[in-house]
Amino acid sequence: MKRINVEPAWIFKDENGSRLDPQLFLLLNAIHDQKKLTKAAAQVGISYRHSWNILNHWAGFFGCELVLLERGRGATLSPLGEKLLWAQQRLIARLEPQLKSFASEINLEIQRSLEGVKPQLNLYASFGYAVELLPNFAADYQLNLQYKEVEEALIALNRGQCDVAGFHLPVELRSAKYLDKYLRHLRPRAHNIIRFITRRMGLMVHPDNPLNIENLQDIVSNDARFINREPTSGTRHLFEELLSVEDVPVESINGFDDVEYTHSAIAAFVAAGMADVGFGVQAAAEKFSLRFIPLTTEHYLFVCNNKSLQQEAMNRFLTEIRSSEFHTAVETLAGYSPEHCGEITSVESL
Repeated sequence: MKRINVEPAWIFKDENGSRLDPQLFLLLNAIHDQKKLTKAAAQVGISYRHSWNILNHWAGFFGCELVLLERGRGATLSPLGEKLLWAQQRLIARLEPQLKSFASEINLEIQRSLEGVKPQLNLYASFGYAVELLPNFAADYQLNLQYKEVEEALIALNRGQCDVAGFHLPVELRSAKYLDKYLRHLRPRAHNIIRFITRRMGLMVHPDNPLNIENLQDIVSNDARFINREPTSGTRHLFEELLSVEDVPVESINGFDDVEYTHSAIAAFVAAGMADVGFGVQAAAEKFSLRFIPLTTEHYLFVCNNKSLQQEAMNRFLTEIRSSEFHTAVETLAGYSPEHCGEITSVESL
């Protein structure tokens, strides 16, 4: 099945109209990973000589080196090289939900034109690593996956704008006050719960953890720079509940009002050295080679109308998330578990 992805791209232009080659970012990322130019060139799929030409060209473009090469010590990114790389990763992470929602719309049109009409399932959910896998496994039905905040998705479900809505349910903090915002949208007689995944949530810090952060209190006592999620996100609500349980005032967190919009963006922000600590899923910490300090777990669940369970698209969706192939893919995500994935239960069981 043909599938289109949409990715952001940088365009740098100087006074002569020269433009930055997007391949530079692939090379910078490979050098960061491999620490050797020969291995980095192989990872990108270009020759060693071509990699040299790219680096020399753009060193001239910016007026300073992007990579530092030392005999016997390999290759490392210069301060500007690191700045460019982390800025690109933050941009991608920040825009990912919007771009993937747009890509979903494009792919629906492609499927309709190439393969005719198939049953369609409209799924609104907050952006996450396991949710992101779903389009790769959609078979014999059209999945319209749109990334929305939790409450926005639940409201859309009750208005008939989607068939399935995602929301988060904390495992250890079942009496969390913020849950009322979600649960008030659930109707026991009209809705069913579809179990999806469970994920570990915690603090993300630099690999060597220079401030020795091990818990929420350490963020305050060490005056660590924190990067937060946006106020409407479920992750933000969960973090605020953890602070409340530990009796840590939000005003005591340095950077509490500084926000990014995805787990990956939080991790990229910390990895770039722009913050000392963030809060999110373990998979994001691993993706950016950060140390992860687990604090709690939460269920990621789906809600649907009872009548939707009779639809063909829903049956195929359930078959997808119950498959061993999908479970194997989820298990590759650090801190994620597919246990009970695809089980249907009642609202009263929450």
